[in-house]
Amino acid sequence: MAHCLTVTYTVKEGELEPVLAALGPLVEESRREPGCLIYEAHRDAEDENRILLYEQYEDEAALEAHGESPHFQRYGLGEIAPRRENVERTAWVTLEP
Repeated sequence: MAHCLTVTYTVKEGELEPVLAALGPLVEESRREPGCLIYEAHRDAEDENRILLYEQYEDEAALEAHGESPHFQRYGLGEIAPRRENVERTAWVTLEP
């Protein structure tokens, strides 16, 4: 059963450029993780400071490994997290017919 995560946040005023700079390598390296099926970053069409991450992993273990990865620690927690506000995280599991 695939595990998905959506993370939506608003970037603090004046912090968009550093966030976008960190998102590039975060997305690139996350896509190469074993068990990562999809890792996409999106920007709100009406509010450029609002970001959505859509992540899908083969299983819960792959999702947990992502959270412990060096690139997530560096870019996600180190460079992006201090520059965001209004964070909403939702975990999802794929429905099997």
